[in-house]
Amino acid sequence: AGLPHSSAPARSPTCTQAKGRRIRRLTPELRRTPWPAPRRAARVWEQEAVRTPAGVSPEGTVLQKSLRRGVVLSTGAFLVYGAHKLISGFAEVHASFKVEEVVEQADYLYGSGETEKLYRLLVQHKNSDDAELLWRLARASRDLAQLSSTSAEEKKQLAYGALEYAKKALEKNESNSAAHKWYGICLSDVGDFEGIKTKIGNAFVIKEHFQKAIELNPKDATTIHLIGIWCYTFAEMPWYQRKIAATLFASPPTSTFQEALRYFHMAEEADPNFYSKNLLFLGKTYLKLNNKKMALLWLSKAKEYPAHTEEDKQVQKEALELLNSM
Repeated sequence: AGLPHSSAPARSPTCTQAKGRRIRRLTPELRRTPWPAPRRAARVWEQEAVRTPAGVSPEGTVLQKSLRRGVVLSTGAFLVYGAHKLISGFAEVHASFKVEEVVEQADYLYGSGETEKLYRLLVQHKNSDDAELLWRLARASRDLAQLSSTSAEEKKQLAYGALEYAKKALEKNESNSAAHKWYGICLSDVGDFEGIKTKIGNAFVIKEHFQKAIELNPKDATTIHLIGIWCYTFAEMPWYQRKIAATLFASPPTSTFQEALRYFHMAEEADPNFYSKNLLFLGKTYLKLNNKKMALLWLSKAKEYPAHTEEDKQVQKEALELLNSM
């Protein structure tokens, strides 16, 4: 019934007159009505093919009636099944479209710096099974916690909530690079509330997730930058923390400023001028390596970077202070 006109079976020139009449009755029905055709086709077939001829025994009539009921039931079951599949397909497409719509709204709000509105939008979907929504909610929770207007208690609640959302995103899709990235970020934030031992212990896990994120998305400049921050943090670690780390762990995490610098440059190569903080840390790392000429270059870029977010403003302030100190 669903075949195009050009694909419809050709009429046989050797058909009997009776068969010719049946084909002429069926074909217009099937061509005029694309979806309900099976029901009408079955009705025409019954009228033409399951008619009791003269001289048939009562047993034959009963058999033919049973056949007729069987055909009707089979056709009805087919139509019910088809309708179920059609409705299920519509539901799946609608659900997919809704997720895409929310993601589009969320990305617009994120790009506009509307942190609170973004969080309110996404928190409505905290029970979602979609990793794309969940890692965005983790990011929004973390960004809200970073605002100066957020109280200390709220910061803690948001930090732990963000970690749960990122964890759930990973559970739903382990191949999502953003879920790995934000799990690492949120795990680092939680360490600030749990002491030096937990923070150092988490450092290994954090780096693993950052590396996995880069493996899944090698061009993600933000994650490359985060590994640079990881390296810078442990290169700059005070002696007393190093001593604690050596006591607690057989092989505590270590790094160098040269390694950090390599990652910051890799991030800039992947996406030039993508993040004010990457510019700032290029300047700070060059200062640590006593290269004032290069430090001046990158700190000046950080100071002149357009301030779209509160973090950008903080970067400008720190870059200016470092330039003045030079």
